[in-house]
Amino acid sequence: MLIYSAGLRVSEVVKLKPEDIDAERGLIHVRGAKGRKDRYTMLSDTTMETLGLYMNANNPEKWLYLESGGGR
Repeated sequence: MLIYSAGLRVSEVVKLKPEDIDAERGLIHVRGAKGRKDRYTMLSDTTMETLGLYMNANNPEKWLYLESGGGR
């Protein structure tokens, strides 16, 4: 959902940390994007709701998304 709605690359999504999500302003801080530049991208209301549910259920600490094996 983040890839499509925010225009992110897979390599950017896997590097996201919980603190990169600015729900109050509706932004995602993408660090080290293409060309190793930081950038901000919009976070839609629907995606933010879904992301909030995910974060409440999984309580990510370091990385927003964990590998499917559950490793931290």
